[in-house]
Amino acid sequence: MTPRIPLSSPDITDAEIDAVTAVLRSQRLSLGPELEAFEQELAACHDLPHAVAVSSGTAGLHLALLTLGIGAGHEVIVPSFAFIAVANAVLQVGATPVFAEIDPVTLNLDPASVESLLSPRTRALLVVHTFGVPAAMDALGRIARRHGLALIEDACEAIGAEFDGQRAGSFGDLAVFGFYPNKQMTTGEGGAVLTRSPQFAARLRSLRNQGRQPSADWLDHAEPGYNYRLSELACALGRAQLARLGPMLGQRQAAAARYDALLDSISGLDRPPLTLPRRSISWFVYVVRLPEGSDRDQVQAVMAQSGIATGRYFAPIHLQPAWRNRTGASTLSLPLTESIARRTLALPFFNQVTIRQQLEVTTALRYALTHAHPSSPRT
Repeated sequence: MTPRIPLSSPDITDAEIDAVTAVLRSQRLSLGPELEAFEQELAACHDLPHAVAVSSGTAGLHLALLTLGIGAGHEVIVPSFAFIAVANAVLQVGATPVFAEIDPVTLNLDPASVESLLSPRTRALLVVHTFGVPAAMDALGRIARRHGLALIEDACEAIGAEFDGQRAGSFGDLAVFGFYPNKQMTTGEGGAVLTRSPQFAARLRSLRNQGRQPSADWLDHAEPGYNYRLSELACALGRAQLARLGPMLGQRQAAAARYDALLDSISGLDRPPLTLPRRSISWFVYVVRLPEGSDRDQVQAVMAQSGIATGRYFAPIHLQPAWRNRTGASTLSLPLTESIARRTLALPFFNQVTIRQQLEVTTALRYALTHAHPSSPRT
């Protein structure tokens, strides 16, 4: 059953519809002027020289690792409190993801935990700006430089966020963005990789297009590659969204502030901070931590009965079925990640969410916390 209040919803206006329609009328549907313009505008938005649009954020992570030469025998430090793509991409290049603990406030990689996990096989840090909150790029950058490691930013949830006045996605060797429909801005499906390096940009463009070089014949391939292209339709949609990014981020910030006020009276509920030192948040989702002892599954079920969608953001990667049987998984312990993840619940959050909808969500959550049976103690 479709919920009355969805967890997320894209913000599509006549500007986006007109832009996509114009591409259809042009009959140039791939590798055309919209792709080039979208890449230029996205790079300029981050004060970087190169952006390479790809078919998804996951594809971007895959290509970023390949471009940096990461493969078999290498380790990449990642958070477990993240979307599973960060670990899947590391596996896909033959490397090993090493899961680090998170900071209890920002929910990003904890630099001290990262430092403790370094080994002679470590080749990169894959830093996720979780929920649009920038990670500690000063400390993580120092670790990467001191140990000669590549630094990859997963900014898929953080377009427009800033750390010390610098845009997330402009710190690392490569940065990956995602534009799925639940993101702050969307291309439908799609992503991009940003970099300062012309060599990295050229390799990314080759890999996304079956290993072709720009000057080569369509059927000449310099290396094995992938079909990770992003269509002209998607790029036109992305350009129209990027042009409205500032106002859209403002809408999301206002919605977060409304939730903060509405939820203040629910005892034991931890709300995400509206502001953090040195950071400008790009609000991707609004995730609360339920009171200790709450049964999140039952809370979700009660809210679903009221037609309100919620989400588990995030189930730790190392505890998921795809990972439990891997070597070493049974001994891995990330107590802070596991404790926080048990309590997190994402509430409906999108550009056009109304105060009336947020009032309904607040009322439903208060009711659910009262009527859901408390969970059994965990051992």
